[in-house]
Amino acid sequence: MSDSAADEILAILRAEASPRNVEGMARFGIGAKKAYGVGVTRLRKIAKPYARDKKLAAALWKEGSLEAKILASLLDDPATLTEAAAERYLKGFENWAVTDAFCLNLFDRAAWAYAKPAPWSEREDEQQKRAAFALMAGLAWHDKEAEDARFAPFFALCEREAGDPRNYVKKGVSWALRQMGKRGDPALRKKALASAKRLAAREETSARWIARDVAKELAPH
Repeated sequence: MSDSAADEILAILRAEASPRNVEGMARFGIGAKKAYGVGVTRLRKIAKPYARDKKLAAALWKEGSLEAKILASLLDDPATLTEAAAERYLKGFENWAVTDAFCLNLFDRAAWAYAKPAPWSEREDEQQKRAAFALMAGLAWHDKEAEDARFAPFFALCEREAGDPRNYVKKGVSWALRQMGKRGDPALRKKALASAKRLAAREETSARWIARDVAKELAPH
């Protein structure tokens, strides 16, 4: 089933390819060695008829295009996803769109998700490091049943890495702080704003940028 399903999906991607859309994606920082120009909304519709299927996800990931990788994030099974498999995926992240897709579609539903932001935040690779903060954001957004205390250790990680000037890291840090601050617990909002206040006093341009971005969304107006 998986091989034929992969062939069917790839045939759809080839039929709907749009070089113009590929150029548009590049303008938004979504660069990829191979891309068809099929948008995420359409990819979700393509994935919908198929069940979670590790073999299908693996076949699509192996094909290597931007869209096939995003589809793999929608089709792999978080219930059986191992940490080793996540590491293999992580090493193939070449742009923020794939990074965020895996963190929000797959990784944040895995049993080990809360253990990964800390080690991933120490990675040197920009996208692997972004994954730490995209995962924090995904957990804060999707795990409605989690106790808010589970997010407390993440604030120190955000502050520690806020000095990284790389675009997709600093945006990831801001996203994580904002998403945690929006969970509905006033204490988490206060923590996010306190982090922003400390970052605003730092010398690094990226830290001050994050502070402004967080305060703009979370501070009372």
